[in-house]
Amino acid sequence: MAGAGAVAASCIFCDIARKSTSTALLHADDKVVAFQDINPSAFRHYLVIPVEHIPTVKHLHRKAEDYSLVSHMLDVGKMLLLRDAPQAKHHRFGFHQPPLNSVDHLHLHCLALPYTPRWRCMKYMSLGSLGFIEADKLLEKIKPAIAVP
Repeated sequence: MAGAGAVAASCIFCDIARKSTSTALLHADDKVVAFQDINPSAFRHYLVIPVEHIPTVKHLHRKAEDYSLVSHMLDVGKMLLLRDAPQAKHHRFGFHQPPLNSVDHLHLHCLALPYTPRWRCMKYMSLGSLGFIEADKLLEKIKPAIAVP
């Protein structure tokens, strides 16, 4: 994978992925787990994290493995929001980029809008190489080049 390999000693998201906290999981499989954000910014606000410790989006590369992981994270997030907020007309899916990420463990924000309170939208603005990067844009960035025979 892209990552930093071993579990980070004091990473709360690694603890959640190992199921060693009381955090209720909305989804769990061999690659990712999902749970509610403890400080929600929208009507529904979930996080999808890889089980493997990968610090940030900066640790992802143009590799099939990384592309597949982020695609799976996005699929899980979409499935959860469709299940739990079918009435929501607008969704946002993306990642905070360093130095604006809050936890050094890759995590996809899955938001069923509206933002609550409305000013929280500021946290999810795209600011080029800083700020929030939409999941689709990250997938474009890490999509492996097609080998030409």
